[in-house]
Amino acid sequence: MSAAITLSGIVLSAPDGTSILSDLDLSFTAERAGLIGRNGVGKSSLLRIISGAQSPTRGTVAITGTIAVLRQVVQVGADETIADLFGAADAIALLRRAEAGEATMEELGEADWTLEERMSVALDRLDLAVAPDTLLSSLSGGQRTRASLAGALFAAPDFLLLDEPTNNLDAAGRALVVRVLSDWRGGAIVVSHDRALLETMDAIVELTSLGATRYGGNWSHYKARKALELAAAQADLAHADKQAGEVARKARVARERQDGRDAAGRRKGAKGDMPRIVAGLRKQQAEASTGESRKLSARLAAQAQEQLADARARIEIREELAISLAPTRLPANAVVLALEDVTAGYDASAPLLKNFSLTITGPERIAISGPNGSGKTSLLRLITGDLIPFSGHIHVGRPPVMLDQNVSILDPSLSVRDNYARLNPGTDENSCRAALAHFLFRGDAALQIAGTLSGGQLLRAGLACTLGGASPPEFLILDEPTNHLDIESIEAVEVALSGYDGALLLVSHDRLFLDAVGIDRHVQLNC
Repeated sequence: MSAAITLSGIVLSAPDGTSILSDLDLSFTAERAGLIGRNGVGKSSLLRIISGAQSPTRGTVAITGTIAVLRQVVQVGADETIADLFGAADAIALLRRAEAGEATMEELGEADWTLEERMSVALDRLDLAVAPDTLLSSLSGGQRTRASLAGALFAAPDFLLLDEPTNNLDAAGRALVVRVLSDWRGGAIVVSHDRALLETMDAIVELTSLGATRYGGNWSHYKARKALELAAAQADLAHADKQAGEVARKARVARERQDGRDAAGRRKGAKGDMPRIVAGLRKQQAEASTGESRKLSARLAAQAQEQLADARARIEIREELAISLAPTRLPANAVVLALEDVTAGYDASAPLLKNFSLTITGPERIAISGPNGSGKTSLLRLITGDLIPFSGHIHVGRPPVMLDQNVSILDPSLSVRDNYARLNPGTDENSCRAALAHFLFRGDAALQIAGTLSGGQLLRAGLACTLGGASPPEFLILDEPTNHLDIESIEAVEVALSGYDGALLLVSHDRLFLDAVGIDRHVQLNC
């Protein structure tokens, strides 16, 4: 039988009863399907249900074939190795005992003598030359992602389940993932907000609060089709709204006319110039006519309201980011940052940056790029004062505000509201709430503890606390800001940063994001 994944009537609820997934019916075959949707809509939960790591509240999952999951390796154990990602730790340990002459005859018979070579081939495919015993803690985030993907491919599954596979990868790593998936002949379900990666998909499945919808083709096809669907739904809603109003108007006119006729009949009957039996008959006829008219009006009104409800149900009610930034008024000739012949790193014998110079003047927009391990994070730590250079001079003309990938500027023990108050002293409660509302932290959402937020929510909170005030920073540093945001939030941030008039330093591998923000200068770091 052909490999397939079928989900029927999937329902998932949070412990407090909040609905996460509702009556989903989906099927996947040997195709590359991009799974998209807003943060919190249930994409990762759906992958966990498919993989068996999480049980749905209700519904069934039928799988024909095998599955491998790309593990997002963020925090690792001190003893975890490459072999753990391949599910081969015990087999590699056996080989090591055999090499040391410590294996029993029975164990030697069970040893897979081709394992290391096959693992090496899988790692080479991802441009990674490391031994199976290599500790994961010694690898960069990008290297761990590559190793994890190599491990998933090594299992030769019928389906790959990939959750944000290009996060933490440099440009070369992203291109490599695209190439690997292009060559993949099995099925793949890819949760991603990487629009370049989504362009390579065979289908797009969108999760919304209304359910799941499949679109044939890649990201561009989805965008075009979605725009047409939304325009049609909005036109139907406007028509249904107009029809409901027209029905209500006609019913009101008919009622007023009938009331007028009834009143005229009562006045004529009161004069006594009409036989009583005729007056009674006319009264009965008027009441019957009025009753039928009102029934007809009620039926037409109900039909109009049903059509209106159907039209509204086709349009998802969503909260939109409404980011509007106050001006910084940074002078065009202000020296924001000057690094002169800086050499820095963590080992003086092997510095990451050598004789590096960079000057930012006025509201420049600079993108820092380079392969994983080339010193991008070290450069940011130099600018913020968290790393001391081995040599060279650093002048910071405007104090920077940095949002790193962990949004460390926020105190994880405080609420979003209290973090805002801490970072914007002197702000009154109304201003605080208004600023947070623009970033979708309304009401009780502003009272959420920062440490409990998802990655996308955390970055949104960081943006709110740093950019939402009356005086945004003159110098803003963002480290991979798109890693945890959904696509619509990325587009909203693009619009907001396009209107930011301060100095902007960005570390990002998202080329579409950099193009949208309007970068003035690219600075390439090399290992």
